[in-house]
Amino acid sequence: MANPMGNQPIFILAEGSTKTSGKTAQKNNIEAGKLVADAVRSTLGPKGMDKMLVNSLGDVVITNDGATILSEMQIEHPAAKMMVEVAKTQNDEVGDGTTTAVIIGGELLNKAGELLEKKIHPTVITKGFRAARQKSLAVLDSLGEQITIKDKDLLKKIAMTAMTGKSAERSSEKLSNIAVDAIVKVAEEVNGKVKIDTDAIKIEKKQGGSMTDTEVIDGVIIDKEVVHSGMPKKVEEAKILLVDTALEIKDLEGDAKISIDSPEKLQAFLENEEKTLRDMADNIVKSGANVVLCQKGIDDMAQHFLAKAGVMAARRVKKSDMEKLSKATGAKVVSDLKSISSSDLGYAGLVEERKISGEDMIFVRKCKNPKSVTILIRGGSEHVVDEVERAMEDAVKGIAAALDLGKVVPGGGAIEIELSRELRKYAESFKGREQLAVNAFAEAVEVIPRTLAENAGLDPIDKVALLRAEHDKGNEKAGLDVFSGDVKDMVELGVIEPLKIKIQAIESASEVAEMILRIDDVIAAGGGGDMAASMGQGAAGGMPPMM
Repeated sequence: MANPMGNQPIFILAEGSTKTSGKTAQKNNIEAGKLVADAVRSTLGPKGMDKMLVNSLGDVVITNDGATILSEMQIEHPAAKMMVEVAKTQNDEVGDGTTTAVIIGGELLNKAGELLEKKIHPTVITKGFRAARQKSLAVLDSLGEQITIKDKDLLKKIAMTAMTGKSAERSSEKLSNIAVDAIVKVAEEVNGKVKIDTDAIKIEKKQGGSMTDTEVIDGVIIDKEVVHSGMPKKVEEAKILLVDTALEIKDLEGDAKISIDSPEKLQAFLENEEKTLRDMADNIVKSGANVVLCQKGIDDMAQHFLAKAGVMAARRVKKSDMEKLSKATGAKVVSDLKSISSSDLGYAGLVEERKISGEDMIFVRKCKNPKSVTILIRGGSEHVVDEVERAMEDAVKGIAAALDLGKVVPGGGAIEIELSRELRKYAESFKGREQLAVNAFAEAVEVIPRTLAENAGLDPIDKVALLRAEHDKGNEKAGLDVFSGDVKDMVELGVIEPLKIKIQAIESASEVAEMILRIDDVIAAGGGGDMAASMGQGAAGGMPPMM
């Protein structure tokens, strides 16, 4: 920056800082966003491929889950990180549709780049995108069809659609039934509306067996073992006490000391400790409890007294598991052992320790009306189990998302083609350059059916043209059957997705595209060599190596 009073330049940034301005900054940011979308694009749909991710420690993850892929990739470019946030938001809010959201975001940036080349100002583009987004949400809402928790067949189809393309697909019939069963069990009606807390569904995975051995437990599995060998390993008609305080003698605080100067005093001290622990055990036994699950430690002496009374106990149970156990069994979590009553206890038809893949686990099952259940996932290898877990999470959250809004839409690119068609009509209501931006948004949305066709080895131009023709005839549910290559009714085919997935994908993708487009300067702090390289000095249009 030249000084008008002399030739001495004035530096306002720290030494080593880099600044990328104007078109260069916009181009780099758009390229970075597109590269993130390209990284997951080939995973979309039933015929999508998987990615193998290897971290610096050599750990391997094999998946086609968009959120998992992007979270494992060590992305440096700041604009690319914003695209990763799209996937994270989609995953947190809905649990599925992460790849869809990122691909739409990348295509919006691609179309925006073409408009920038035509000398259209970024604020005009973002204004058009914003108008298109609002129209999209209204169109999506009008296209959604009602669904309730009683429509189990539809819920099952949603689960199967969520699992399509993942390793779990070959067992999707059984797994989707398990997902629906789990959701129905934890669903609660509040003010006439169904509420589903997906946290109440615990997904526990253990290598061994096959996918078909996966089961839903009417209760909770805890990854702990019975603390004492003298305790029963199986308790029927269990009365369960949940304790969040230690069954131990409290240690002295600070620098406090106990002074014992004779054998008699030592004996009295030890007897007093033993009596305290015996009283704890007696209070538990008097309450009628025959199973104790403790969040903290259990003293060896207390273990002995409980074992003699025939009480099963486990210690160091996680707080999250304690909350799930409370929901499943109806037990209250107790802090004061002196005031336990039978009303604090929960019930389970069976509590038993079982060995799964060489590890002891405690099964709390056959609960009367469990508001927390566990899905135990099995599989032949660690990578299979991990991918089935991701598929099951997508299925469970997908069903919950469908019931949250109470609406579903056809999949297979049908909803995107219809949305694009409506947006093109809407674009005609604009007189200025915003019309180009709305049309660009309409074209960008079609990236989903186009990508589905590409990943299935079909001609994307032909298939999108066929889809458009069907929708022009009024067939709103026409989508691409990637297995036959034909255009079919997606609802009849059972390809159904929650409306919430589409709404969240459009919202988050367009918002991040608008934000990236409004950036005209990128300033990287001094001393950040890696960051400076990732801002535009590196290879691939400003994108650093991703892994």
